[in-house]
Amino acid sequence: MSSFIETEEQKDLRAAVSKLATRFNYVDYVLPKARKGEPLTELWNEAGKLGFLGVNISEEYGGGGAGIYELALVQEELSAQGAGLLLVVVSPAICGSIIGKYGTEAQKQEWLTGLADGSKIMAFAITEPDAGSNSHQITTTARRDGEDWILRGNKVFISGVDQADAVLVVARTEDHKTGKLKPALFIVPTDSENLVSTPMEMDIVEPDHQFTLFLDDVRLPADALVGSEDAALMQLFAGLNPERILGSAMAIGMGRWALEAAAKYAKERTVWKSPIGAHQGIAHPLAQCKIELDLAKLMMQKAAALYDSGDDFGAAEAANMAKYAAGEASIKALDQAIQTHGGGGLTKEYGLSAMLGAARIGRIAPVSREMILNFVAQHSLGLPKSY
Repeated sequence: MSSFIETEEQKDLRAAVSKLATRFNYVDYVLPKARKGEPLTELWNEAGKLGFLGVNISEEYGGGGAGIYELALVQEELSAQGAGLLLVVVSPAICGSIIGKYGTEAQKQEWLTGLADGSKIMAFAITEPDAGSNSHQITTTARRDGEDWILRGNKVFISGVDQADAVLVVARTEDHKTGKLKPALFIVPTDSENLVSTPMEMDIVEPDHQFTLFLDDVRLPADALVGSEDAALMQLFAGLNPERILGSAMAIGMGRWALEAAAKYAKERTVWKSPIGAHQGIAHPLAQCKIELDLAKLMMQKAAALYDSGDDFGAAEAANMAKYAAGEASIKALDQAIQTHGGGGLTKEYGLSAMLGAARIGRIAPVSREMILNFVAQHSLGLPKSY
């Protein structure tokens, strides 16, 4: 069955998530929390109790036994009420996928059960100040000390460390200090000695905070390593493809929220004896946004279906394309929604302009639009590598 023809179970899941998100909507719940810099704890806990956070995690560990498709569906419907959860991208999608595929049985028992019901949260740390988009330049190093590992380095733009029980840190082993990145992934509890997290001052209205992490010879037991210490990139991309898919879902949901607000206003606002939505100058740009959001959603669904079927490389191309399309469509929909509202689009009453920064993230994170264009040019079109 084609991935865009959803089953009754998937339709029911959409309806259930939408019902929850309506209770915790953007204007009444999310935005007031975000303005105070407070995390969406109540929504997270409710979503966890209802089983939404762990739909992609194996039933053996308390999850729903479904896939990234279903988790993206959850994120999209939350975001369509302005209530997307950034840590869904990180905790069950990235960390849950990697541990589910490569973790030991003990790691799965310890972490997947908590990630599935939301009682445990895991952050993810790959970005470094001197590496940026070039992950091959990562310098966070893991060296052996007897049976233990010692981690040294620092990370930036790490989401939700203040809410997390542990951070899945991407490092390189001492043997691989030079040359291409051969990542080694470590579970680092947030209360580890010599791990220091510092909030970053961001200029957007968001409920989740970003952090700089300093690992100053953090000592970890042997079983902190996830999978192989020489796993090359496939182990890492087991988490990065879901990250792109879930980021797409969040962007698409925000675009849907903005578009719905714009259409509602355009039907109600009357100027010169007719609703402003009767004019093509208002209607056509909104219709175009609708088309572009739905096209992005189709590519996201394709990426999720490929990932869930085990086609990692096919998923990488589609996930990158979905992320690009969703980021562009989302910011365009929000900008058009603000324009539709006129001056009202800049008032607190509607909350549209407060979402601009959050929607703008979709063009930058978790991978920039420029790096996606590099990927497509090189891998899809066979053009020479340009960077």
